[in-house]
Amino acid sequence: MKAVFLLGPTASGKTAVALALAERFPVEIVSVDSAQVYRGMDVGTAKPGAAERARVPHHLVDIIDPTSAYSAGRFREAALRLVPEISGRGRLPLLVGGTMLYYKALREGLDDMPAHLKASILGSSLNIPISNGQPRLGTWQGIYLCEHRDSGGSRRVVVTLQGQ
Repeated sequence: MKAVFLLGPTASGKTAVALALAERFPVEIVSVDSAQVYRGMDVGTAKPGAAERARVPHHLVDIIDPTSAYSAGRFREAALRLVPEISGRGRLPLLVGGTMLYYKALREGLDDMPAHLKASILGSSLNIPISNGQPRLGTWQGIYLCEHRDSGGSRRVVVTLQGQ
């Protein structure tokens, strides 16, 4: 995969550098940012504005609603599809952002969940014991259940796999 990576923290000037490169080279920008994928999340993300995006093609910006999930795995799949498409158009893929997990996932790949855990979790069923209409907290068949209350006082049950 031939591409140029421009990585760094939010608001460090990556967009300005990317746009300057776009004035000199035939590039298309692929966002490597876990917040810029969400529509409407413009404040606090340093997302390029409409005028900046009109100057050069941008990918993986404003692609999903904030109520939807996006992951490093989905980013990796999209980037691995986009890079050859951009190259096929005779342009240089310029991957710009600061979500280092996305960069790491693209560079190194992602490990699959171990088969024995996948089978136990995604098998025929997962029966968590219930007491008085609530999950019973504690350790149960390799799964640890604990209660957490967020800052608003809402009760959450956190599920954690125990190490093998």
